[in-house]
Amino acid sequence: MRDRLRRSAWLIAGALLLACSSTDKPKPTPLDTIEPKIGGRQLWSARIGAVGFALSVAARNGQFVAASNDGSVVAFNADSGAELWRAQVGAELAAGVGSDGRFAAVVTRGNEVVGIDAGQVKWRRRVPARVVTAPLVAGERVFVVSVDRAVHAFDALDGRRLWTQQRPGDALTLSQAGVLAPFGELLLVGQGSRLAGLDPLRGSVMWEVPLASPRGSNEVERLADLVGPAVRSGNRLCARAFQLAVGCIDAARGVLLWSRNSPGVNAIGGDGERLAGADASDRITAWSAGTGEVAWSNEKLLYRSLSAPVLLGSSVVFGDAEGQVHFLSAASGELQLRLPTDGTPVIGAPAVQGSTLLVATRGGGLFAFRPH
Repeated sequence: MRDRLRRSAWLIAGALLLACSSTDKPKPTPLDTIEPKIGGRQLWSARIGAVGFALSVAARNGQFVAASNDGSVVAFNADSGAELWRAQVGAELAAGVGSDGRFAAVVTRGNEVVGIDAGQVKWRRRVPARVVTAPLVAGERVFVVSVDRAVHAFDALDGRRLWTQQRPGDALTLSQAGVLAPFGELLLVGQGSRLAGLDPLRGSVMWEVPLASPRGSNEVERLADLVGPAVRSGNRLCARAFQLAVGCIDAARGVLLWSRNSPGVNAIGGDGERLAGADASDRITAWSAGTGEVAWSNEKLLYRSLSAPVLLGSSVVFGDAEGQVHFLSAASGELQLRLPTDGTPVIGAPAVQGSTLLVATRGGGLFAFRPH
C-alpha cells in the first residue's frame, strides 16, 4: 500500500507541475529583431523520432548519442552528423541515454535498464521504480537513480547487479531528471535537496550536503529536489534545487560553498567562472560560480519556456518552446544570435562536443550548430 501511495504521489507531482506550466501562464514575450553579434551556422541535422521525455544527449569521444520514444538509440559523429550506429531496444523509453563513448544505457517505461555495447543490445535488468534521469555510464559501470531515490549499479559488460543504495522514501518526489555525476573516486547523486557522495564500488554514503532547506505549507511547495544536469568545474559542483535555490558544493570536502534563492525549475549551465539559468518566469540570471553574486540578468525572453542552458565559448545558449536557439553573452547577458530549428520545443539542455552544439526538439529533430 505504501509503495502504491508513493507511486501515486510521483504521478501527482508530475501532473501538478504540468498544470502549473500550462495554465494561466502569460503569453511568450515576442522576439525582437536582433543584429547578430557573433556568427553561427548549422552543421547538420537528423531525425530520431518523437521525444516525449526530457531527453539527455550523451556527448563523448567525438560522438553524440541520442534516443527517442520508440526505443531507438543512435550515435552520430559530432562534426559530420554521420550515423555511427543504431540500436533498437524494443520498448518505449522513459529517460535519456547515458554513454561513455563505447557503452550506452537507457531505461524503458517498464523500468528495464538496457545495456548497449557499440550499438548492440547486450543485457536487460529491471529496477523496482520508475526512472526519469538518464543513466550514468562510467568506469565500466552503469548507474541508475529512480524516482524513489534508490541508486542501482550494474556491470556495463554483462548487466550484473553490483549494489543498490536505498534512501528512506519521502511522501512526494519530483518526476524530473536529477543529478547523477562522477567525481574522482565518488559518485555524486541528488537525493531530495541533498547532494550525496557515494562510493561507486559499494554504494556506501561518504557524505551528504543540503544545497537548500525545503519550505512551504504542503508537500508540493516543499519539493526541492536537485535538478540535473549539474555543472562541474574542478572540485566544485553546482546545481539548482527545484523552485528554491541555486548553489555550489565542494565535492572534494563535502561542504556547501554558497546557496542563493532562485525559484526556477530547470537545470543551470555554466563553467568555473559563470553560472546561468532561467527562473519560473524565464528571467535569466547569471551568477559568479565562486561566490554566488549576481553578475547580470536578462528579461527579453520571458515566458518562452526556456530549456536548461549550456555554456559554449563566450556564449550561454538556451532553447525555447518555438524551437528557437538563443545565444547570450556569458559576460553581459546581451543577446548575440538566434538560430531556428523545426518549430517544436527544444527539450533538455543542449549538448556540446568540442565546438559543436547539438539541440534536440520534441519533434525528434537534432540540429548541430557551430558559432564563430
